[in-house]
Amino acid sequence: MTTHEALARYCIRLGDTSLILGQRLGEWCGHGPILEEDIALTNISLDLIGQTRAFYTVACEISNNGLDEDRLAFLRSEREFQNVLLAEQPNGDFAQTILRQLLISAFQKLNFEALLHSKHETVAALAHKSLKEVTYHLRHSADWTIRLGQGTEESARRMNEAVGELWMYVDDLFDMDEVDQLLIKEQVGVDAAGLRTAWDNLINGIMKEAGLSIPEKPFSIRGSRSGKHTEHLGHLLAEMQSLHRAIPGAEW
Repeated sequence: MTTHEALARYCIRLGDTSLILGQRLGEWCGHGPILEEDIALTNISLDLIGQTRAFYTVACEISNNGLDEDRLAFLRSEREFQNVLLAEQPNGDFAQTILRQLLISAFQKLNFEALLHSKHETVAALAHKSLKEVTYHLRHSADWTIRLGQGTEESARRMNEAVGELWMYVDDLFDMDEVDQLLIKEQVGVDAAGLRTAWDNLINGIMKEAGLSIPEKPFSIRGSRSGKHTEHLGHLLAEMQSLHRAIPGAEW
């Protein structure tokens, strides 16, 4: 694998996570618990989809094989996506959506901070722009996590249930493969596994303030790096890709 091939796959991977998480948040449009939060979740979704287009564009330019953002988003199968498993998990209730956002945003913030030092200037520039957005996403989800954890007996119960539903996918955030190893060597990519301690410290502080417990030895599910996903991704893609597949090449 060449450095160019690895970088294209790396950018697609970053875009995949933002796209799938953005699609999930878009499902809240019109269904938020309050009007302000309905708008906030939709705006976060738009941020993530903007990140997707940026990273997909870089990947297409590097690959130079005729692909574009739409083809990457709408014409790939489930096994061709490499988004982290957390991103594809169902919205569940508001507590589950908020915790999912917290866990991913904390990782993205640390990852983009590290990518600021990438030797690839365009990747570093995209990390700089994306970092501003995910810093807000993290603050927003952290505030809600604390608010719900410290709130009523019902809100705390739902947050703890969300922990039980989602924590098994945390380890998948930090998996690496030959793409990561090659780009780390070239000082282009990030050592995701090396972010784990900082992520743990960040999340532990928020969870402690929220009064929530973290599983000590949770069951772990991983596999996104090799295109292995939960059943939820297939259902999400079927809906997200339906129009593009029904009318190929349509322009509006």
